[in-house]
Amino acid sequence: MASTHVCLWTLVAFVLTWTVFYLTNMKKKATDLADTVAEDQKDGAADVIIVGAGVGGSALAYALAKDGRRVNVIERDMREPERMMGEFMQPGGRLMLSKLGLQDCLEDIDAQKATGLAVYKDGKEADAPFPVDNNNFSYEPSARSFHNGRFVQQLRRKAFSLSNVRLEEGTVKSLLEEKGVVKGVTYKNKEGEETTALAPLTVVCDGCYSNLRRSLNDDNNAEIMSYIVGYISKNCRLEEPEKLHLILSKPSFTMVYQISSTDVRCGFEVLPENFPSIANGEMSTFMKNTIVPQVPPKLRKIFLKGIDEGAHIKVVPAKRMTSTLSKKKGVIVLGDAFNMRHPVVASGMMVLLSDILILRRLLQPLSNLGDANKVSEVINSFYDIRKPMSATVNTLGNAFSQVLIGSTDEAKEAMRQGVYDYLCSGGFRTSGMMALLGGMNPRPLSLVYHLCAITLSSIGQLLSPFPSPLRIWHSLKLFGLAMKMLVPNLKAEGVSQMLFPANAAAYHKSYMAATTL
Repeated sequence: MASTHVCLWTLVAFVLTWTVFYLTNMKKKATDLADTVAEDQKDGAADVIIVGAGVGGSALAYALAKDGRRVNVIERDMREPERMMGEFMQPGGRLMLSKLGLQDCLEDIDAQKATGLAVYKDGKEADAPFPVDNNNFSYEPSARSFHNGRFVQQLRRKAFSLSNVRLEEGTVKSLLEEKGVVKGVTYKNKEGEETTALAPLTVVCDGCYSNLRRSLNDDNNAEIMSYIVGYISKNCRLEEPEKLHLILSKPSFTMVYQISSTDVRCGFEVLPENFPSIANGEMSTFMKNTIVPQVPPKLRKIFLKGIDEGAHIKVVPAKRMTSTLSKKKGVIVLGDAFNMRHPVVASGMMVLLSDILILRRLLQPLSNLGDANKVSEVINSFYDIRKPMSATVNTLGNAFSQVLIGSTDEAKEAMRQGVYDYLCSGGFRTSGMMALLGGMNPRPLSLVYHLCAITLSSIGQLLSPFPSPLRIWHSLKLFGLAMKMLVPNLKAEGVSQMLFPANAAAYHKSYMAATTL
């Protein structure tokens, strides 16, 4: 019995000793980290660390550096990216570039001017141009299409030409934290050595495959909706290169657009349950037998050219992810690491640039980014102010993508036809939808209005010439489909932000003016 007591007290003493040692060691580490941060700030170290030097990371680095911030950018690979996404800049995105002083990055990359859509369905064709007389948008209302990698390299050159922007090529492994406050990152540099970088504010901007997203918020899991398959037909030019050609094909949409004076992007959507294999040639067969016959004759030769010449086929998952703020302080996530919507509306870069513009302006009054509480207040304000643009684009992208899927269901096909008729009818309908699509009128309430108008118009077509029981049934199904498209987005983006957007007026007044900062 005595020996048992001795063993027990020995165990207790060991646990207490180990606990005291552990707590002392952790306190020392925290103190050392805080001292290191303070010392680094005295030595002129970074005010902000940006993880990723893509469109978002490079644009943000330039904007913050112009405000006098010391910026450290860590990028995994500085070679020119070869991406299929991010090839189309909406008019609203060009406005944001201008306001950030980056509009010249679209020059000298053989970017192509785009004035709107050409939409095709069942042998019919109609134009949907961007509105040129939109009083809410005092900027030249045209888009640009281009090779994404060329645009990214232009942004990088512009950002890294500033003396207070430092570039490091390395792979970020994790965030450095102290009591829920992010103090910096650990990363492997180009030589493979593991090191650290410290700053009061860390911005994670490393794209849709972000390694850091899960450590910041467990809820930020992206949902794969479908796959976008694409390739480039080289040494050719479309008859109408100034239009993005959207084909309402089956099983889903097909797109053809000029991305340089000699290159045409051809792409289409494939649903996950029916994905042909590329390795064994099923994809080429699928394209020739299923997609090509649905491509309008004037586009078909160019569409086939890339297939026949063995163009490299790229596959990109179309993801959806609702924006969620991290509970940790000292860090913010931007871009596809933060918020994704279906890429059919080609507006991801526009939302990202809008976010950068808002964040920059909110940070400008702060002389010291080391106050985690004040920075946290800024980040919370940013999340609210961004809603008019982000909620409009997210809802439009996710709803539009569902409508474009072909179906034998009469109600679904009526909605698809209704969207085509509404978008191509001209007048207020076309200008209103294209202003939303182009980021020229980012008002959630306006989008809800147009979605309801499309639904009612589609129901009217179903019920004509007289409302038989079967037509009434299909009309009820169509209404239910419309609610399934709208309600989840209302919940995800916030009912009050969508239907009672208190920030919309402030957003338009502060961020839609055309003057360059």
